[in-house]
Amino acid sequence: MKFTSNYHKTRISLVLLALVAGLSACSKDKAEDSDTSSSSTSEAVVNNTGASAGLAYVTSQDAGVSVIDLASMKVIKQIDTKGESPRGLGITDDGKQLIVATRENSSVSIINTETGEVTQQIEIGKNPEFVRVSGNYAYISSEPSAKGGPPPKPGAKESDDDDDEEKIPALIAVIDLAQGKKIREIVGGPETEGIEFSADGKNLVITNEADNTITVHDLESGSLVKTIHTHEYGDRPRGIKVSPDGNTYLATLEYGNKFMVLDKDFNFVRTVDTAETPYGISYDNTGKHIFVATNKAKALQVFDANTFEKIKDIPTGNRCWHFTFTPDDKQILLACGKSDAIFVIDAEKLEVTKQIEVKNMPWGVVTYPKSMGSLDTKFN
Repeated sequence: MKFTSNYHKTRISLVLLALVAGLSACSKDKAEDSDTSSSSTSEAVVNNTGASAGLAYVTSQDAGVSVIDLASMKVIKQIDTKGESPRGLGITDDGKQLIVATRENSSVSIINTETGEVTQQIEIGKNPEFVRVSGNYAYISSEPSAKGGPPPKPGAKESDDDDDEEKIPALIAVIDLAQGKKIREIVGGPETEGIEFSADGKNLVITNEADNTITVHDLESGSLVKTIHTHEYGDRPRGIKVSPDGNTYLATLEYGNKFMVLDKDFNFVRTVDTAETPYGISYDNTGKHIFVATNKAKALQVFDANTFEKIKDIPTGNRCWHFTFTPDDKQILLACGKSDAIFVIDAEKLEVTKQIEVKNMPWGVVTYPKSMGSLDTKFN
């Protein structure tokens, strides 16, 4: 009897041990499943938005799009746009699509930012250049009268060749991104350059470098609302930017070495002197400072937005046209085409801290999450 009792006790102990082991294994499996799920979620977040600091996308005229990890400030990927001479670019509000104007094949490439693949190419018209995105719509300028090559020098007589072609107005193509097609066009002036949205979202403001005008168009109908002539103050208006509070518009006058200040109703206020050949222009996110990329002066200039007094010239590289802040507003990325580099600038110290090599003539740069810059606007 004693032997039998011990036997039963031993058997019960073994059963209990087996149960404990089983429960432990189940708990471990669940923990592993949880870790795997967490890892998958983390990877999905990284794929959709990049590193925690975000990503920058840079077009190069003689290549494609370089992707920069803003945490490491290194190029982590190259994207083939499937079209030659990428220039202007814009990103959707959710960061899932990048729209790139490819000048030589008269189209834009729609790129899936997660895969880096071109999902569609949409024909726009001759010489597409600027891209701006608002909601489900992309607005792309094309320049049918542009002849290519550098513009004539200030005061030089422009060629009379193809005079009829010179009069061809630019067209702003409107693309419905949900439908994936061009749905209409807005008629601009000859060689439309910069594109901006009015603060109330009702108008499109564009610079027309060939006839020295800034024109305002109703966003819905495309009809012309107002024309501002710049020749009295300077020629070749290029960059255009609205202030964060919506009360002021700025336009660079490349052949005036100035930027023009307009009020909220697009009335002329004043001009501000800049260094030689200003192009890209933007406020910072606070609206307290104005930044201007001056091409031939090889500088990014900083101005007080209230007094318009110059604060500093930041030495840069060759042919620096467009720039963006990082999403945290702490740094500025400036695309310098003939230096084959992105200059990284400390936005507080106003000093260059690094150069990132991006070959083949970098042209434009935007970020996701969105940031203030010469080609995009940050959502607060």
